[in-house]
Amino acid sequence: MKLIVFAGVISLLGTLIGTRYAIRVLVRKGYGQLIRDDGPTSHHTKRGTPTMGGLVIIASVLLAYTVSHLVTLTPPTVSALLVLFLFTGLGVVGFVDDFIKISKQRSLGLRSKAKIAGQSIVAVIFAVLSFQFPDDRGITPASRAISFLRDIDPLTLPLVLAVVWVLLLIAAASNGVNLTDGLDGLAAGACVMIFGAYTLVNIWQYNQYCGFADVAGPKCYEVRNPYDLAVVAISLAGACFGFLWWNAEPAKIFMGDTGSLSLGGGLAGMAIFTRTELLLIILGGLLVIEVGSVILQTSYFKLTRRITGTPRRLFKMTPFHHHFELLGWAQVTIVMRFWIIAGLFVAGGLGLFYAEWVTGSQ
Repeated sequence: MKLIVFAGVISLLGTLIGTRYAIRVLVRKGYGQLIRDDGPTSHHTKRGTPTMGGLVIIASVLLAYTVSHLVTLTPPTVSALLVLFLFTGLGVVGFVDDFIKISKQRSLGLRSKAKIAGQSIVAVIFAVLSFQFPDDRGITPASRAISFLRDIDPLTLPLVLAVVWVLLLIAAASNGVNLTDGLDGLAAGACVMIFGAYTLVNIWQYNQYCGFADVAGPKCYEVRNPYDLAVVAISLAGACFGFLWWNAEPAKIFMGDTGSLSLGGGLAGMAIFTRTELLLIILGGLLVIEVGSVILQTSYFKLTRRITGTPRRLFKMTPFHHHFELLGWAQVTIVMRFWIIAGLFVAGGLGLFYAEWVTGSQ
């Protein structure tokens, strides 16, 4: 447990202290957030707030993982390194997007095709490598089976389809966090809870790992490197927690796409490697609501335009949190209530995970 504790503390201190200095540097360079003119008018006061705070989150997580392993003289594992690669790679794509917005003083960064291409390249490399490196028991970091609480054996996919499935998961998670990151502290607070949940999931899977002779049986977990994945998960949770000190309303800094895309990649990596891909829908229920609101809004708008000729909207604005802003709710009220919703989803997901183990169902 020392490794997990060290990593969590280092990542938390990394963003808690490092973000303060990052704010100074970003303000001095004029790297401020641009605000959409079609968004809530209350957001115009945020114009110029430093962005790209995700750089501090990425640096803190990488520092925490590296230092904790050096201090405890523990070698890294392939599963953890792959999640960190996905996390950092998507962060680089987000950074390019943020930097273009700032340097060209426009709300649009990378063109959609370029952004998707960048995310896809990182995701494909991650996916292909995830099906390599079997251990002495033949277990690779990722499985070709679709999973909920464990692998669903009848749903094992051919390699090409498995890679496509991984790409879809990464795209969904990264865009989910990206859309949720619209109010001060909303995405960071939700990610603290979800990564905290994955820390517990990985610790539990490590204690019930099929590779241990004394726990082998129908309830054990066929996963790869669960203990080191717990180190990555707590590093991510700690980094988001420390960043929240500066990102809570009124935010002194935003994580930008640098942070939201990287954190989404971290969530996808955790879900894939813990064999809980569909469980992420529950653990990340708040993200699903935010993405779903955009899909419903767009679909309803197009459908009513086609049928009646007069397009209509289900919500005043999406993602969903903006709907409540336009209803007159205070930002802090929306964030706190959405955090409660996120916490309920996380608690429900963890409850399902534990209940499955107790009942011994497959």
